[in-house]
Amino acid sequence: MAPERFFLELGPPASVQASWPHVVIVGGGFAGLKACHALAGQPVRVTLIDKRNFNLFQPLLYQVASGLVSEGDVASPLRQMVGQAPNIQILLGEVVDIDPEAQDVVFNDYRYSYDHLILASGSGSSYFGHEEWRELAPPMKILEHADEIRRRILMALEEAEQSQDPIRRRFLQTAVVVGAGPAGCELAGSLIELMHRAVSRDFKQLQADACHVILVDAVDRVLPTMDPKLSATAAKYLSASGVKLQLGSMVEAIEPGRVRLKPSTQPDGPRSLEAATICWTAGVRASRLGRLLAERTGCGVDRGGRVEVEPDFSIAGYPSIRVVGDLCAYHHTANGQALPGMAGPAVQMGGWVARDILAIGEGQRMAPFRWTDFGTMAVIGPFYAVADLRGIHVSGLLGWILWGLAHLAFIPDTENRISLLTKWLWQIATRQRTALLITGRPDQHIGVDVGLERAPACPEPLEPLVVVEQVDQPASLAA
Repeated sequence: MAPERFFLELGPPASVQASWPHVVIVGGGFAGLKACHALAGQPVRVTLIDKRNFNLFQPLLYQVASGLVSEGDVASPLRQMVGQAPNIQILLGEVVDIDPEAQDVVFNDYRYSYDHLILASGSGSSYFGHEEWRELAPPMKILEHADEIRRRILMALEEAEQSQDPIRRRFLQTAVVVGAGPAGCELAGSLIELMHRAVSRDFKQLQADACHVILVDAVDRVLPTMDPKLSATAAKYLSASGVKLQLGSMVEAIEPGRVRLKPSTQPDGPRSLEAATICWTAGVRASRLGRLLAERTGCGVDRGGRVEVEPDFSIAGYPSIRVVGDLCAYHHTANGQALPGMAGPAVQMGGWVARDILAIGEGQRMAPFRWTDFGTMAVIGPFYAVADLRGIHVSGLLGWILWGLAHLAFIPDTENRISLLTKWLWQIATRQRTALLITGRPDQHIGVDVGLERAPACPEPLEPLVVVEQVDQPASLAA
């Protein structure tokens, strides 16, 4: 007989595992997935709740947007990765409320109790109070965003191929990327490479040198969190690749086909930029669960909506609630600065919290959390990356190799590692992109519905079912 499992114990538990503490994890990103891996096979019951049934490797979304890889290369089914562990169940849904006093979470019209709650719901894009810009300038946080950017850039090139108006054609062959951080630089460098390669190889009426990508930001240098020398190296490479740097320019408004700049920031610069494709990588805000948790517990949140946590990632007064990943503001570091919202810190947070929960079950506690900084990297062109590895600065092909190895190590699914490595090697050999498909519907990134979509109610049978009993035939008739 198969071992009894505890799925959907919405009432009093009855399984053999009922005496184990119940750990509810909200979010299957880097931190949540790492916590699941650490708790798999341990004497705890784990429920992972996510709005989607897959883990998304966000650092490579720009490659989906520019046709380097496909959606399946950067997304892995959660059930395939952790759902087969006997003590882990995965539920599709969105947590809409938390009751810290009763130790319940509310989702899919259910109240679900927990002994330990790990909130790892991540972050989204911020337009700094201008949500009306979202429709005009897609961000790059989920698969639908990357698909929409790719759809827009390829549709613009297809229209330019047929246009006889040189002004219209120039407009269609121009893209604007707002935000000069790692995501913006990677997207800008990949888009200009896409436009140059696609136009040179696949379009008969277009010229590669007529393609333009403009990188806009209010800061005075690209990659402002990196060493200034690496920023200068990246800026030089991007400029040589055809990316125009519009730095020190603050966005005033985004309109259809136009980005307006504040006149005070660049007195001699352009007042507006016209482009058929506009992308947004400038702002980040924590999941709305941060604000909800603040309402329910009185905990503090920073300007980005991140939850202020204790040294063990718990909430003051609520030791059973842990907040990790992009959702938390962890200031208990040597310099007092909050940990950056990147994959490395998130993975370390999720693993540490999971081990601490297991230690509590044994009457112990983990040693204080210590973050290991592995540095920051950014790919800004084909086989060219800049990397700041704890004071060691690397750029060019070596930087790209180190970047590739680091990302392959962080990808949680072996199948995706093999698929990505194969496609990267193919691109090295052929310089061709294999995912230049125009799919989806216009503005598919707006109002994305996620979570459990309930099937229609079971229809009543038109006629009552008639059960016919089978009668064994005599041996003589059977013969």
